[in-house]
Amino acid sequence: MAMKKIINQPENVVTEMLQGIAKAHPALVYTPGAEVISRRDPGSQVGLVSGGGSGHEPAHAGYVGMGMLSAAVSGNVFASPSPDRVLEGIRLANTGKGVLLIIKNYSGDIMNFTMAQELAEMEGIPVRAVVVRDDVAVPDSTFSTGRRGIAGTVFVHKCAGAKAAAGGSLDEVARVAQKTADNVRGMGFAMTPCVLPGVGKPGFALAEDEIEIGMGIHGEPGVERATVRSSREIARTLLDKILEDYDFTGSEVALMVNGLGGTPLMELYILENDVQNYLAEKGVKVSSVFVGNFMTSLEMAGGSVSLLKLDDELKTLLDAPCDTPALKR
Repeated sequence: MAMKKIINQPENVVTEMLQGIAKAHPALVYTPGAEVISRRDPGSQVGLVSGGGSGHEPAHAGYVGMGMLSAAVSGNVFASPSPDRVLEGIRLANTGKGVLLIIKNYSGDIMNFTMAQELAEMEGIPVRAVVVRDDVAVPDSTFSTGRRGIAGTVFVHKCAGAKAAAGGSLDEVARVAQKTADNVRGMGFAMTPCVLPGVGKPGFALAEDEIEIGMGIHGEPGVERATVRSSREIARTLLDKILEDYDFTGSEVALMVNGLGGTPLMELYILENDVQNYLAEKGVKVSSVFVGNFMTSLEMAGGSVSLLKLDDELKTLLDAPCDTPALKR
């Protein structure tokens, strides 16, 4: 496993990455120390804040911008941001109409975002929170109590962001975020481990011919180790588990085929083709498709498949314009 990384000091990777994001995207601002990326012009809408450990780029800083997040807070690699960082994100996102926190279900994130919510409320900022737990792989994991939050979180950013941009109240934006979170399911798999900057060795080992089904975005264990399978078999394995968990039959869905950072687009499109073919067999209508790296795990090879059940409201919100570094509609 190669240890080569384009970094300076391992302890500075988050700061220097965020400085780079702000320099590349003039509509965004970096707040040093708080490690927050926020919109230069937050508008007059309800604020939306998300975040978590770094290493999942473009999540979450890549989703800050018109039609999506107001601010994203970064922790160290795979580590939750502290409450004071999240509080600064809330302050930057607040235009006077309140702030919604979109939290992935990891115990550190839940604890620190909740603490920040309480501090912000003491400052008189109304704050609501929605927790995303879209991973059908395992009920509990080393990082979370209950289901983990994975790539489906991006759909929550998108729909809640569109509602906020359209002038929705804090209650309305929270309702849409919750509705999106309730209707999204996903599952991932890994083919290689990843190397954390400063650690210098992989977080876990997979044999040459092994893949891990249901692996989490921090390298948490999945449901099974299997020998390498064809794309068609991977598509079926993931979808069988997703469709067993939530009945999408006869529904219209948005599909996301997400790469974990080390998977070529060629392979993601092959997987997406197999996923679409299998969903057609199952009577699920795909009306919107996202293929690419949306929530990664450093340079891990592998991916995830997410389905969001659509109704007229969610369809309109998903298609609404947005302009962020990682997603434009």
